[in-house]
Amino acid sequence: MKVIENKQIKEKVYKETLENGMQIIIIPKKNTEKKYIIWGTKFGSIDNHFIEPKTGNEVQVPDGVAHYLEHKMFEQENGEDSLYKLMALGLDANAYTTNDHTAYLFGSTSNFYEGLDELMDYVQHPYFTDENVEKERGIIGQEIGRYDDEPGWRLYINLMDCLYTENPIKRDITGTVESISHITKEILYSCYNTFYHPSNMIMCISGDFEPEKIVEEVKKRLLSKEKLGEIKRIYPAFEEKINKPINEQKMDVNMPLFMIGYKDILKDENKIKKQVAIQIILNSLIGRSSETYQNMYNDGLLLTSLDMDYEFSHEYSHVVIAGMSENPEKVHDIVVNTLNNKEITEEDFSRSKKALYGEYISEYNDVEDIGKMFLQDSIKGINTLEYIDIFNNINIDYVKNIQKQIFKDEMSAISIIRK
Repeated sequence: MKVIENKQIKEKVYKETLENGMQIIIIPKKNTEKKYIIWGTKFGSIDNHFIEPKTGNEVQVPDGVAHYLEHKMFEQENGEDSLYKLMALGLDANAYTTNDHTAYLFGSTSNFYEGLDELMDYVQHPYFTDENVEKERGIIGQEIGRYDDEPGWRLYINLMDCLYTENPIKRDITGTVESISHITKEILYSCYNTFYHPSNMIMCISGDFEPEKIVEEVKKRLLSKEKLGEIKRIYPAFEEKINKPINEQKMDVNMPLFMIGYKDILKDENKIKKQVAIQIILNSLIGRSSETYQNMYNDGLLLTSLDMDYEFSHEYSHVVIAGMSENPEKVHDIVVNTLNNKEITEEDFSRSKKALYGEYISEYNDVEDIGKMFLQDSIKGINTLEYIDIFNNINIDYVKNIQKQIFKDEMSAISIIRK
């Protein structure tokens, strides 16, 4: 078992890779009552074109399969629903699908091992029939309708359509009513057998555990003992340019919504360092304490603070900046001009770096936050504890260089939802 320690924040992380290839990450948190487990597979909405390791067959599946599969995993052959069984144990259980992974999880203050039994049982025993797959179609169709009516989600998807031409990141995670009409039990089993093998999965456990003991408990419940061959995913060619600069839609909203995006085409190996730099840039130049934000707020251009993030995975990376304004075009011009041209001062750099470091460290206080953080980073091939070293060593020259490389007019776009 590999032990990774960061003495600065007094955290130890234990990592074990089993013979079947599955990774287990233990984050011990002594003297805490709550326990948390999250089990993820590297199968998200963008993974709809691949080669099956066992057969060598090239497969292309309809959009929305990863999310559809997540829905169907809870239904068991005896007619019971595993989600309800976990909740009946007093566990806070859930599942979710993103662009690059699917995860099953629960938090508990008691009955953890009963929950572990159920979690590892239903994730390893899929049960798909023509009838239950058809029954789910209507349920997911209603969910797709709700997303289509959600202004915040449309705002995001429309921005992805601006930034990308063919990349599957621009498609809804749930798929469309048309795409899910083509999903069959055979397709679900093909995706399950390919992506739900332990060698493609990561389990993170946080709480008051002895690492060696909890690993043994997990191993006792694993069915597959052998590794699977490499999964070859097939994606569209890398895109050097954005698709279009603006996307507008009218919906039932009280105030126009906007989302500004910058496409990142830099093939930089150290995504962590770049992410920290971009967070410092955004916080320094358009964060709540910045001069630019205060001026926009005082002028009535913004009613709330801006939501800002840098999203990335192995096939996409972009900056998103969202807010509400009666004049989104003017906000766009101010934000873009600031990010493209304003220089970060040493004072801004130091202040933002300290603030972001404090926010990051606070996540280690919660077993759920830390468990989810380690899973999501591990899916991307990132060592979460490396963020601490990056914060310690990053300098203003690197940050300024990233600002010049990413924040360019030709790589920016805006999505607007109007009244």
